[in-house]
Amino acid sequence: MIEIVKLSKTFQTAGGKVEALKNIDLTIEDGDIYGIIGMSGAGKSTLVRCINMLERPSEGSVIIDGKDMGSLSAKGLREARREITMIFQGFNLLMQRNCLKNVCFPMELAGMKSADAKKKAMELLELVGLPDKAKAYPAQLSGGQQQRVAIARALATNPKVLLCDEATSALDPNTTHSILELIKDINKKLGITVVVITHQMSVVQEICNKVAILDGGEVAEEGLVGTVFSSPKSAAARRLVFPNGADEMVSNPANEKRIRLIFNGAHSAGTPLIATMAAEKKILTNILSATTRCVDDKVYGTMLLGVPGGEEKYMQALEYLQGVSDVIVEEV
Repeated sequence: MIEIVKLSKTFQTAGGKVEALKNIDLTIEDGDIYGIIGMSGAGKSTLVRCINMLERPSEGSVIIDGKDMGSLSAKGLREARREITMIFQGFNLLMQRNCLKNVCFPMELAGMKSADAKKKAMELLELVGLPDKAKAYPAQLSGGQQQRVAIARALATNPKVLLCDEATSALDPNTTHSILELIKDINKKLGITVVVITHQMSVVQEICNKVAILDGGEVAEEGLVGTVFSSPKSAAARRLVFPNGADEMVSNPANEKRIRLIFNGAHSAGTPLIATMAAEKKILTNILSATTRCVDDKVYGTMLLGVPGGEEKYMQALEYLQGVSDVIVEEV
């Protein structure tokens, strides 16, 4: 378990003090895939670096499995970091070493025998789907392959926690999906707790079970992913869930009333929802905005509808849509 208690971080700059983090309280349970999301400058990367003490908090504490990370000696901190590994946006592989030797590197630092390290490194390359790239160098690999090697290296010391700092931000959507699937698989097979730092809501939706939204160095909202994204309470959460400003869209209330649909894992079907409602119930609607996508045959995202025809048609539309499973209907 990771407990972040009253954590703050202040940097001294030429322009004065900058409060990067303010009084953060979070609990991450063993086995979670926990997302920490926010816009640029929200404090995400500073927070993840405080978890493994690459940045020392100005105030507060980070307690992992009962150990206060800030109170550990230099030796104790080195030992603890073997159980809290990290992958980055830029992969950070050693370019002069081949893939096998990159994965061996942390085991060599830990004093493992060369033969044992090579054996385990090959097992890890198998785990991440790259057993045939053992002798290849990072420059010969695609970005996705390099990240897979970085994940294998991060697993070399049998960590309990994997910190992912914008680990898919440099990758294309298809490669991002494959890396996220790999992280989910590792979490399931090895029971490793994963902390995902990202500015992409789609990443959190795809693999995380819990999420905290940072805004201006503070936790604006936290909870189960489905709960936070289906019914965001804070302004910061609503900006992420409704990135196109659907809340602000103009429609004349004299002509039509608005309904927002939030798709939270609804099963994708061959029959379109809005067209079916029009055909079956003779209820016509205007789609004012929509940001939806399918993941594993399930639909996520939002849609803003305008319903003309007065109160009667509006209530009929509400009743129909509220009967659709895994779709949250809000009156706007």
